[in-house]
Order: sequence, then structure tokens, then C-alpha cells
Amino acid sequence: MFPGRQDRELSSIRYRIPLALAGRMHASYSKNIEKLERTLGYCFKNKGLLLNALTHKSFQHENPHKALAYNERLEFLGDSVLALAVVEYLFRYDEGFSESLMAKMKSYLVKGSLLAEIAAEISLGEYLRLGKGEEETGGRRRKSILADALEAVFGAIYLDGGFEHAQHVILQLLQDKIPSVISSGQCHDYKTDLQEKSQTLFGVLPEYRLISQEGDEHRKIFTVNVLIGDRPFGRGTGKSKKEAQTIAAKEAMERLNEGHG
Repeated sequence: MFPGRQDRELSSIRYRIPLALAGRMHASYSKNIEKLERTLGYCFKNKGLLLNALTHKSFQHENPHKALAYNERLEFLGDSVLALAVVEYLFRYDEGFSESLMAKMKSYLVKGSLLAEIAAEISLGEYLRLGKGEEETGGRRRKSILADALEAVFGAIYLDGGFEHAQHVILQLLQDKIPSVISSGQCHDYKTDLQEKSQTLFGVLPEYRLISQEGDEHRKIFTVNVLIGDRPFGRGTGKSKKEAQTIAAKEAMERLNEGHG
């Protein structure tokens, strides 16, 4: 099986981030690293790998004597580890999941905004090594930096302990997200589905019309109708026009699938 074979190969080749890097860590930072390990539920054999995963290129460029590498390569690896971990889980979760449905679920669960949200939940930004410029411009809270660093951590765990450990950490972090995604339908692109169905059945594209918007500037509620031709097929209400349109499209798809076209 792929993971086991790769784990054996990795253990013999050994990815080399000098352990001396971990020794250069200030004692207080070392304690922070241990705190992060407890949060992740994984203790690194090679602390240098985790240190690399937390090092932004701005820090390495400003402090080449303190950092031999930065996290972009680990991020690249971690992106693939994350994708495999999620896809294998979905594949085993329900035999009824189609390829297209799993693709949509995977796309949602590995997207940068969700990774940034998870990174913020575990306070990953506190552990990052950033250059002064990034630090001063809010880099610890920047979503792209947080998402990239989390993927780098996944890559580091994979190299340090193998796929099973990496997948375990990934699924633990996603455990509150996956059930809600499956049950709520967030993984479905209802607007695209409706567009395709509308063209197939009627030869026209659906049209979304704003019916109302209520509430003050920061708490607006939008109501949208979706029409095919001049006929309303669904209505949705949400905190944004996009959310309302998605709900309307879902209702329209349910109606069409029930044969009420």
C-alpha cells in the first residue's frame, strides 16, 4: 500500500534538516514549540522540521544565519499530503460518494480560507518566524501565511513520522468541519449544478433576482429568487447575496430533481 511503502523509503533516506537547528532555538521558543506539539497531538523526533515549517521566507532572508531554509518546499509537500489524507478519508467514509462529490468535498476541505481558519483556531500565528516587515504589517494574522504554514506543518509531520501520523493530525483538525460539510451541503456547487441542469432541460441560464434586503449595514439579510425563463424555481435567504443565491439554487435543484420542472 502506498503510505506504508513510502514510510519505509523515507525512514531509510531521511529528510535532512539539521538537528542543530533545534539546538539554536531560544529556550522560551523551545517551550512554545512543545506547546504547539501538544496542540497538534504529535511530538517531532526532528524539531528542525517543525522549525522549518514555521519559518517564513521573510525571516530566512533577513536572518540567514538563524534559518537555513524556509517553509515553501514543505508547504508544497504538505498540500499533497493534505489532499491524500482527505480523499482517502472520504473514499472510506461512504461508498455512495461519487467521484464528482468527493472532488467537491475535497476542494472545500483543502481550500486556503478553511486552512487559515483552522490555523487561527490553534493559534499557529503565534509560533511563526517572520521578518520585521511581515511582522509589522500583520503577517501573523494574514490568511495566506497561516494557510501555507499549516500545510508546511502537515508536510513536516509526514517527513518526520509518515503518512498515518500526518493523516491523524489532519483529521483531528478537520473533525469539526467534515460532518458539517457533508450534512449542510457546503461542498456542493449548487449554482453550477443548476446552470448545467437549466441549460440541459430548458436551453437557458438561470437568473437570480434580489427580492429584498433588510437590516442595518453590518447585519443585512438578503432574499433572492432564482428564475428559469420567467418562472421562479427557488428562493433563498442569507447573510450575503452569494449565500442567498446558493440556497435558492439548492431549492431549485431539489424541485427539478423531484420532477417539478
